[in-house]
Amino acid sequence: MQWHPHTTVATVVERENRFLMVEELINGRLVYNQPAGHLEANETLAQAAIRETLEETAWQVKLISLLGVYQYTSPKDNVCYLRTCFIADAVQHLPNQTLDTGIIRALWMSKADIEAKRDQLRSPVVLTVIDDYLNGQRYPMTALKLIES
Repeated sequence: MQWHPHTTVATVVERENRFLMVEELINGRLVYNQPAGHLEANETLAQAAIRETLEETAWQVKLISLLGVYQYTSPKDNVCYLRTCFIADAVQHLPNQTLDTGIIRALWMSKADIEAKRDQLRSPVVLTVIDDYLNGQRYPMTALKLIES
């Protein structure tokens, strides 16, 4: 059997010192995460990040820069995730948009709010990317190269 890591994307969206987060039900457990999800066939990482943010939060976003690429292996099931995380601006909220299955709600949380939910974060990556963002880590979108044949 061939091994494959899970390729995921996420966005960090900050407005007035609050971050766009999702509250979701995963395996019967309520957890918090940035808008995030898996890369689908025939889409770029950037397209996936925009799509996932809209599907999970009902917010249209504009990607500003690349925050980083994060590798995390879950101790629960030994699944490896490669998460490409973007920084985005909130553009427009679409309140009539239906949220993805399992998403309870989208909410804006301060870093202190997120830290207070530390035991309910989907993974340790959630706080790591917030810290990287607050520490000014940024890479140009041109750091991502799409090679087409």
